Amino acid sequence: KCRNKREVNNPSLFIISSFITFGHSKSYLTRPTPYAPDFSPECALIVTESRPTINVPAVKLSEGLQYVSNYVPSLKRSHYYPQEGQICVTYEDIDRAVYQAKKSLGNYIPPEIFELSSDFPKPEHIAVSAEIILLASKILAKWYRLTRESILFGLPRIDTYKTAIRNICPTFLKPVKCEISRYRTLSGMCNNLDYPSWGAARTAMVRFMPPTYADGIKAKKVSMVPNGKLPSPRVVSFVVHQDVSERDVYITTMLVAWGQMIDHDMTFAATTTDETPGEFDCCNKPPEQRHPDCLLIEIPPNDPFFKFFKRTCMDITRVMSGLKPGCPLGPRSLTNRISSYLDGGFIYGSTQEVSNRLRTFKGGRMLTSPLYSELGLKDLLPIKTHDPDIGCERRGRPRDLYCFDAGDDRVNEQLVLTLMHLLWVREHNRIADYLAAANPHWDDETLYQEARRITVAEEQHITFNEFLPIVIGRKVMHKYGLDLLKDGYYDGYDPKVNGAIRLAFQSAAFRFGHSILPDVTERYNKFHEKIEAIRLSQLLRQPYELYKPGIIDTFIHGLVDQEANRMDPQITTEVTNHLFEKPGEHFGLDLAAINIERSREVGMPGYNAYREYCGMPRAKTFHDLIGYFDNATIQRYAKIYAHVDDIDLWSAGVSEFPLAGSLLGPTFTCLIAEQFSYLRRGDRFWYENAGWPSQFTPAQLAEIRKVKSARFLCDNADDMISVQLYPFMQPNPTTNPRVKCSHLPAMDLSVFNDLSYKIKGKAKA
Repeated sequence: KCRNKREVNNPSLFIISSFITFGHSKSYLTRPTPYAPDFSPECALIVTESRPTINVPAVKLSEGLQYVSNYVPSLKRSHYYPQEGQICVTYEDIDRAVYQAKKSLGNYIPPEIFELSSDFPKPEHIAVSAEIILLASKILAKWYRLTRESILFGLPRIDTYKTAIRNICPTFLKPVKCEISRYRTLSGMCNNLDYPSWGAARTAMVRFMPPTYADGIKAKKVSMVPNGKLPSPRVVSFVVHQDVSERDVYITTMLVAWGQMIDHDMTFAATTTDETPGEFDCCNKPPEQRHPDCLLIEIPPNDPFFKFFKRTCMDITRVMSGLKPGCPLGPRSLTNRISSYLDGGFIYGSTQEVSNRLRTFKGGRMLTSPLYSELGLKDLLPIKTHDPDIGCERRGRPRDLYCFDAGDDRVNEQLVLTLMHLLWVREHNRIADYLAAANPHWDDETLYQEARRITVAEEQHITFNEFLPIVIGRKVMHKYGLDLLKDGYYDGYDPKVNGAIRLAFQSAAFRFGHSILPDVTERYNKFHEKIEAIRLSQLLRQPYELYKPGIIDTFIHGLVDQEANRMDPQITTEVTNHLFEKPGEHFGLDLAAINIERSREVGMPGYNAYREYCGMPRAKTFHDLIGYFDNATIQRYAKIYAHVDDIDLWSAGVSEFPLAGSLLGPTFTCLIAEQFSYLRRGDRFWYENAGWPSQFTPAQLAEIRKVKSARFLCDNADDMISVQLYPFMQPNPTTNPRVKCSHLPAMDLSVFNDLSYKIKGKAKA
């Protein structure tokens, strides 16, 4: 017989388990405005008493679907007659839960969610619907006493089109009609023609593994030990990640800068304060007055640094809740504000509004600031006069001094990142200028899109050809099919591969660069002689040094001449004690603690779970970690964590011994390799692909394959004379010699000349 909600609320009844049949459909309808829920009693979910054998931490998620499932879909809303011991979760109750959740959250649905553009809806609009669906999930879990497995694997499989959720689901998360174009959309929409929102801006990040929320839905992760307590992220930071770093004699800070640059091309977790921690002043307000998105990081009284400033708390804000395609019920997802693909979004923006702001609309060029053209120097980035104080520290400086504008709001986060933005804008304009001269019949839009298309191909090629082999190693590149072709076209595109960002990649694995970040930024002259070193904390959100005439090249030389720090547990105090330090103060935030708190907030499983996911034996005790970490690190973990399962992923990932030929240990190497495999196989516009209007000709592809980061730097510096062949590595007279810029091979842009108009004109004559 079917046990309904009222019966389930009886405490004498059994606890529901997790074998579930569910309703599922791949089609959704677009409703321009919400309307009243249509209550209907049919079963949306059947829950049985039998408990499957599932080790949740070891379950891998498929590339296209949200969860691995053993469920059987029902393609229409019809009667199902449950057997003995089964519980029917009805469509009627789902509708009532949505109605109740909506009412309790203010009965407001932003009209922007029904728009379909790159500008709207914004993440904050999507978060309203997401919070309603999360609360509805929580209500259903309470009504039916759902187990964690049922919440994880059952609720997301309900066909929400058949429920009131269809009325609050953003239009762009329902099927949309895509046109096959030669050019990418700014937002990443319609990259995948079968699943248009996969990897698009404002969609939810997906996961390698199911989340470990304390309540199964959204509550921050807790200790795996009953009644245990996770150590404060700040304690983990100052115990495990002390600043005793050594320099790496092989890699340069160019690798650090490139890593941050492409990270900002793929990931941007939308927070209530747009990733500007501290603005809510959560620590100084009583609990009843704090914003619900406040997160507090406890600072112990004996903190070796903050005790001198009587700081007992550090605050950040939660990442905005997001929605996957179809707006499923179930655990909380997190919004990626930007496109997941390597598509130059940090240069061009992910919305039409930003893109238009950065264009001249003449000759396909990007907007720049020609401050020192009379000195023969190249242009700077445009000045950020809109919202000038967001992401920019201007206190104590002249009010007419501004930061820079770019396609990504974090452009001013640190000076060398600003520098990378500048170099890419210069590269776009260099290509656009050539194309305009060679193809005078092209209009501004064609010139802009063609220059963008070539520039993105360069970014993809350098990342896979020079950056990734150092980070994860050649063997791992080959294992995961990441080797670039030397000729011909790539045939690995698969529309069933979801190119979206995996949360563990965003929140942990690709934050490995925080370990190799040096405490100073060095400047060198054109003869590679050191000029000065500036504290890193003095350049965070303060890129004003770049305004000095002639200084650009000294920072570029610093990128290729300065050694990065070694990959190890140690993190510089410039970001663990002084992150975003305000003028007049002597302390800031702690980046390591924020990384750890962020991973707990998003319900990310611990290191041990990902260790098993990546094919290593699961550690049962701290002793099992011997051989993967140095003994001192293991002892520190044993001192502060109650169980080996509690160790946070980011902390352990940066602390593992590196694999042979790789910069990173086995866990982060595995996660990063998988993510880049998805990014390549799931990108219809990948530069090596054929069979689409976006493909390059064989001659054009051959020229793109000549692109090297060394030539990229030479072409866009003001007056660079020489650079080593592989700028991500330290120069070496034998293996990595410095060569003159004029001797470096360059891409021949003449292969992009369009002669068709001349041929047509001759034919007419």
